[in-house]
Amino acid sequence: MGAIAAGVAMAGAAIGAGVGNGLIISKMLEGMARQPELSGQLRTNMFIGVGLVEAMPIIAFVVALLVMNK
Repeated sequence: MGAIAAGVAMAGAAIGAGVGNGLIISKMLEGMARQPELSGQLRTNMFIGVGLVEAMPIIAFVVALLVMNK
């Protein structure tokens, strides 16, 4: 039962991270197209946002390992 819960947690985290990364990158490209002079600042903020979004699957992986080993 723990393996099923771990798989569901990882699937949800992976889907959420994929959608989140897609939204962040698409909005950053839209902002760069509208104001090219801010591309450096937008890129920096994008990398921070992507890093925060990618933390979610890592935390879900750790939780999945804890659930499986319980």
